[in-house]
Amino acid sequence: MQFIPYLNFNGNCAEAMAFYAKVFGGKQGPVMTFGSMPPMPEMPPIPDSAKNAVMHTFVQVGDQEIMASDVMPEACGGAKYQPPQGMQLSVRVDTVEEGERIFQALSDGGTITMPFAKTFWSPGFGMVTDRFGTPWMVNVFEQAA
Repeated sequence: MQFIPYLNFNGNCAEAMAFYAKVFGGKQGPVMTFGSMPPMPEMPPIPDSAKNAVMHTFVQVGDQEIMASDVMPEACGGAKYQPPQGMQLSVRVDTVEEGERIFQALSDGGTITMPFAKTFWSPGFGMVTDRFGTPWMVNVFEQAA
């Protein structure tokens, strides 16, 4: 079994996923847009303003993925975008240096909830909501000697 986070964005999915691929050293998969969907009789047509919005994409980092899309346009029956609530993406890294690098990258244009620092459980931990509205925890995990 594998759990794969699926993130929703408000029109900036392609930019966010390209950023995450860079930050985490991953590779972005194909980007499918709402405009590339075949017409479906049970659905209203996609408005021109939403045709370039991302219907689905992913970033592959090692054997893990983060999947994402922009929200379905309201004109097509989609719900209004709501920022993430009640969850955070947690990233576990092996070194303080890697933790600091990732935390700083995610913090650029974002909001720091808890500065990256040593805690009683970790040599480096911090919480931030990035500029795309995704909440993250960066946690350094040291193997026992």
